[in-house]
Amino acid sequence: MKTMNQHNRFGLPVLFVVLLIFFAGCDDKAATNPQEEAPEIPPLSTFLMDFNSFDTTAALPKIGGNAFQQQDANWRWAGFKVGVWNVVITVNLAIPVAAFVESFKHEPVQQSDGSWVWAYNFGIGNSAKLRAFAENNEINWEMRITKPNQYTDFLWFTGVSNLTATEGTWQLNFSPNDPKPYIDILWHRNPQQGTADVRYTNVIPNNPGNGGYIFYGITNNSPFNAFYDIWNVELNNLTNIEWNRSDFHGNIIDPMHFGDADRHCWDTLDNGLIDITCQ
Repeated sequence: MKTMNQHNRFGLPVLFVVLLIFFAGCDDKAATNPQEEAPEIPPLSTFLMDFNSFDTTAALPKIGGNAFQQQDANWRWAGFKVGVWNVVITVNLAIPVAAFVESFKHEPVQQSDGSWVWAYNFGIGNSAKLRAFAENNEINWEMRITKPNQYTDFLWFTGVSNLTATEGTWQLNFSPNDPKPYIDILWHRNPQQGTADVRYTNVIPNNPGNGGYIFYGITNNSPFNAFYDIWNVELNNLTNIEWNRSDFHGNIIDPMHFGDADRHCWDTLDNGLIDITCQ
């Protein structure tokens, strides 16, 4: 009995220590090898808002001359409001957008720390490194861009996405010469339902427009299954635009422009997008 008691006294602590070492080893392995496979890069639509979805230039031949300009005022104003943001993004984010677009054409390489890096050239003399690493059940993203003799490994944007790439954020800086925060992007997508949304918010420090945003979404609503909400913080004005993605009829609410909070509607693309009475 004495021998058995000695085994009980010393055997259990030893077993406990062995188990601790085993599970500690498992944790170390998980930390150094966070992912066996490269994560999926979130779709381009999570980064680049689809301004083309509101491109109705095919309507121009429907009505000619001054008559067209007079009869399509509602749609034209909606297009102008969206176009302002389109120009801002196109002009100021051309390089990071081009870098992101190119990333889908390349394969990543796993690094010694367990992260994954897509490294490639794009444009004229530019190179990019898109890095992804897992942390807290999320995927973190870093885009660094180099242009010889101008800037090296500039961190142009970062991001976070969930493991299924159905929601996340991007944070963009302005430029290598002025690396201040510029645009925050919040996005969601549901591939099964065919719905998605993305919001650009101005986050420039001490900028009069800080907090202003454009919010774009695709829904399953009827008859209007797409929308833009545009908040102008300087004017304290919210513009709501919604339309049908098939025939393009829609409406706009813009209190500052129209002087009321009513919907102002336009007809289908086939009918020239002319102003109509809202139903």
